[in-house]
Parts: sequence; C-alpha cells; structure tokens
Amino acid sequence: MRVDAVYENARVLTPWQPVRAMAVLHGRVVAVGDEAVELAARRRVDLGGATVVPGFHDAHNHMAWFGMTLDEVPLGPAHCASVEDVYDAVARRAATEPKGGWIVGSGYDQNKLAGGHPARQGLDRAAPEHHVRLKHTSGHMSVVNSRVLDQLDLAHVPVGGDLVRDADGAPTGLLREQAQLLLRPLIYPTPVATVVRAIDRAGQRFLAEGITSVQEAGVGGGLVGETPCEVAAYQRARDEGLLHVRSTLMVASSVLHELEHDPADDVAFSLDLGLRSGFGDDWLRIGPMKIFADGSLIGRTSAMHDDFAGEPGNRGYFQLPEEELAETIRRAHAAGWQIATHAIGDRAITAVLDAYTAALAAHPRAGHRHRIEHCGVLPPAELHRLARLGLIPVPQGRFVNEIGDGMRSALGPEREAWCYRGRSFLDAGCVLPASSDRPVVNGAPLLGLADLVRRRTAGGQVLAPDECLTPTEALRAYTEGSAYAAFRERDLGTLEPGKLADFVALSADPTDEDNLDSVRVLGTAIGGELVYQS
Repeated sequence: MRVDAVYENARVLTPWQPVRAMAVLHGRVVAVGDEAVELAARRRVDLGGATVVPGFHDAHNHMAWFGMTLDEVPLGPAHCASVEDVYDAVARRAATEPKGGWIVGSGYDQNKLAGGHPARQGLDRAAPEHHVRLKHTSGHMSVVNSRVLDQLDLAHVPVGGDLVRDADGAPTGLLREQAQLLLRPLIYPTPVATVVRAIDRAGQRFLAEGITSVQEAGVGGGLVGETPCEVAAYQRARDEGLLHVRSTLMVASSVLHELEHDPADDVAFSLDLGLRSGFGDDWLRIGPMKIFADGSLIGRTSAMHDDFAGEPGNRGYFQLPEEELAETIRRAHAAGWQIATHAIGDRAITAVLDAYTAALAAHPRAGHRHRIEHCGVLPPAELHRLARLGLIPVPQGRFVNEIGDGMRSALGPEREAWCYRGRSFLDAGCVLPASSDRPVVNGAPLLGLADLVRRRTAGGQVLAPDECLTPTEALRAYTEGSAYAAFRERDLGTLEPGKLADFVALSADPTDEDNLDSVRVLGTAIGGELVYQS
C-alpha cells in the first residue's frame, strides 16, 4: 500500500497508549505504530517528538455568535472593571461610527463590574445619537439605551422574560431572557454574508486552538439563531472554503413545525422535507433540536427550587410554560429528533427529566442520546435519574474558572457540591462530553482541559473538589465524549484505523497534569491535511 502521508517521530495517543507514527489515506487513519512506519508514502512528515491527540471537539459552542463578537466592543474583565469603563468604551466606539447607527458591545458580567449592570442613563450619556445594545456574557440578557427602548413594545414582554425597572418603575434598559425578543424587529435577521464572515473568523481561531469539530448550539430562531437562513450561511461558508471545522448544527425548537404526512409516518414535527437529526455529511450536519427550559445561573434567572443566595423570593423562572416545554419535547422525540435541552437550575432540570421520562414512556426508543445542555445545578437524586434515562449531560469546565465565583455567590455553600459536575457524571455511568459555550467564556480547549482537572475559580477557590477529573478523563471528554454526543463516534474521537484523520500536534502530553500550564498547539490537521501550524 502507498499511503498519502505518514506522520512520524511523534507520540500518537491511540487510545490511549502512545505509538510513534500514524499513516493516512484518503483522509482517514489506515495504520498506526510500526505498521505505519513501514508503509510507502507520498510524503513523510516529521513531527519532532510532538504529542498527537484527536482533534478537540467542542460539544456546545456558538460559532457565529463568537465570530460576530470579534467586531463588537469588548466589555469583559480584561477591558472593563467598572460600569464607567463600559460607558467610556461605548463613547469611544460612538466617536468612530456614523450617527444613528448601532453600537454593540459584548461580554460584560455584572458580577465582575464595579457598579453592577450598566443602565440606559449611562448609555444615553455615552452615545446620545446612536442605538446601543450591550450583551451580557451569558447571552441571557442585554442592556439598551433610551433610543432603543423608545422603539420597543414594552407593553407586550414575551412570556419567559422580563423588563427590569428601577424603584420609580422606569425601565433600566435591562432586558432579561425572552424579553430580548423585543429587539427582533430592529436587529433580525442578520444578513447571511455577516454570518458567513463570522463563521470564517471563528473557524480560523478554532484551528489555532486545535479544534476540528464543533456543535453549534442553536440556529434559525430563538435567542441564539441569527437568521431563518442560517443553515444556508453554513452551506455558503463551506462552498467558499470558509467553513474551517466540521460542524453539527442544533436547530432551534421554534423553527420546527407540523408537516402534512401519512398517518403511518412519524415525521409530524420537523423541518420542511422531513429533515431531522443526522442529515448531512462529514463536514456539515443537522444535529439535535435545541430548546430552552430556563436562563442563566450568574444572571440569576435559572429556575431553582430554592431562592438564590441573598435574594429572598428570587428563584428564577422558566423560559416557556412547563407544559409547553414537555409537549415540545414529546413531539420532537416522537418525530425521531435527538433533543438538546438547556437547563441550568435544579428546578428546570427536574422538569426536563420529567419531560424526557414521559416522552420515552409514550414512545420508547433506544439510543436516543437526548441531552441536557449545561445541567448546571444537579441534586444527587436527579443525577441517578439522569443516568437511568441514558441522557447525556453537557457541562462546561471553563465556567468554573471564569464565572465560578459568580455561580458560588448565586448558590451559596449548601448547593456548591451540585454545581457543574464532572466526576459524578462518569461515576454514574454517563458519557461526558466537553464544551465551552463560547463566547460566554474563552473556548480554548487546553484551558478547558485544565479547568476540568483543577476546578479552580478566578478567585482561587476550588469549586466542588470531588468533581475533578483526571487529565486523561478530561481529554477523552473533549474527544470521545463529544463525538458520542453528536453520533459521530464511528468517525471521530480517537485515532485508530478507519476513523477520520483529524488530529492536533501538541508541545507536551496533556495527560500529564504537570504539563497543563505549558502545553501549546503546534499544528492542527483535518482529514490528514495540516490546516494550521504555529
């Protein structure tokens, strides 16, 4: 056999013992170890002793949203320490933009800003002749100025959201959860060309970080969709060579609808033409239906059984009525969809587990791989129910570092042990993927790996130390676990003969905890072709 390439002089983790080489033919691994070394090849690539691991796979991210933030005013803690810093940043951008246009900022976190949430009065002073929208880092709320507020139908706030008012009853400019849909007439839909540019820019960053596959957590509608034509944007990006990583797209629940069908068919609730989870190819696929149960933990809008710490009476809320949530899950399950439900608060998780239980009882289906996105605050009893149902929890390890102090503050010490679990999921027998929810936090997988292992907040506290993973477990979550969550384990997740040759060359072995602070990406390959080199 004459193969396309042999990558040698390396430590290739083929799961998960190292061998010295890997051979690639037609984009797939065909041999590893000594067998690969002995093959004739069109080219031989010396990796200089690098450690080679499967390409990182982010099981829950927002690629288009992240790409668009690269053009927005950055408001995270690296740029703004106080609300006055936020107003100054808005004013600087306003000085460069035509009057009457939009100033959009992203990434602020009231837990890290002296002064809390920005308010419309400050934005009015900073940009009196512009429309201003500032996106919270969670994506679950926005602050707007008076010029925007004056154009919104504030008398009809959607169910599942609220408009925050001050002590005098006047709007502060803060729109939480579904209230952000009031902005839709002004900003939706995003032009397809803008989404394509965002996909391109985000994908280039991903390759530099060793990411070769992602799952896009919501397209088409709802809080996370950019345009009803969003799949077309991904197709155009692919056609133009701008889709740099393999992408599985979760479809917002709001775009599914009833189809005319024969009574014997099970496609009643779907996309046009009966499309559902699994349609597509190795580069671009339709994945789960994405639905929101509740909101944000650091924003204190997630649905909880008990009050948030220090806020008597505030237990968050659902983003849609519980009976509608359960019915949507039932219909999507019956139509053959994989389902990914955003649920962070313990009360929301209970409701979602109830809905999945009822759907599976009404329409039994093995291998459904339904998911709970985030699965943020999970009591012990519900942990075991989740495992019995065969559900996949999709937490974000990086949350612990970047927003863990805010989560601890929201929960109080009595619930910290339930927060963004890791070890408990594995011990209960669940498959554990890894993800970032970028741009909520920095999505670089090597940072996420370290946080899954250490669970240390920015303030230096270890959040739920019993939930720490070993470095090997963390790596397997970012590769095997994520592939399984997307029904892609036949092709992705490990480097062994028959699978796609998507891999990352690293400067050190990430399964050695001593290397977690120094390891870096040297190169990234998709289908056996190097697409990034440091």
